[in-house]
Amino acid sequence: MVFFSESLGIPSLRVLAQKLLELLFDYEIEKEPLLFHVFSNAGVMLYRYVLELLLTHRRFCHLRVVGTIFDSGPGDSNLVGALRALAAILEHRPAVLRLLLLVAFALVAVLFHILLAPLTALFHTHFYDRLQDSASRWPELYLYSRADEVVLARDVERMVEARQAHHVLVRSVDFVSSAHVSHLRDYPTYYTSLCVNFMRSCVQC
Repeated sequence: MVFFSESLGIPSLRVLAQKLLELLFDYEIEKEPLLFHVFSNAGVMLYRYVLELLLTHRRFCHLRVVGTIFDSGPGDSNLVGALRALAAILEHRPAVLRLLLLVAFALVAVLFHILLAPLTALFHTHFYDRLQDSASRWPELYLYSRADEVVLARDVERMVEARQAHHVLVRSVDFVSSAHVSHLRDYPTYYTSLCVNFMRSCVQC
């Protein structure tokens, strides 16, 4: 339901983002370097509010973020991709129920996009646009695949270009053949080495 609340401009993930950052203080690790590993669009939606808190909240602005890894995201508005993601979640449900839920989701999504998107745009910025223009300047690593049918490779590549235009140190890797959030499963050694090397380079900066 987070996809609908975000479309309506309801910041339902803001409270969760704050609780996530407060955990750093609960575990007394707030002075350690932070590296975020963000998965798919749901992760990006949460990360959007984490960013806002890091850049505006007095308690969190002193946290030391050294980098962010994006796995299979972010993607811009993509109804077909969202339907494929929902179909994967409903894979083990009865066929009739799965079809009904997919049709209902598509109708509601189209309704939101046509009728409500112009209205919510007056007071709420889409997470993809917000991330493109974020004031964060720590390094970013984008792990994606042109075989991803949920988040399109061109959306990730457009984000990479936008962040580079803001002089952010960005690296991107196209796994070519792996499906959505399946890069680690398909290429465990390569994926792990990319993440570890990125983390080391961020901490050393």
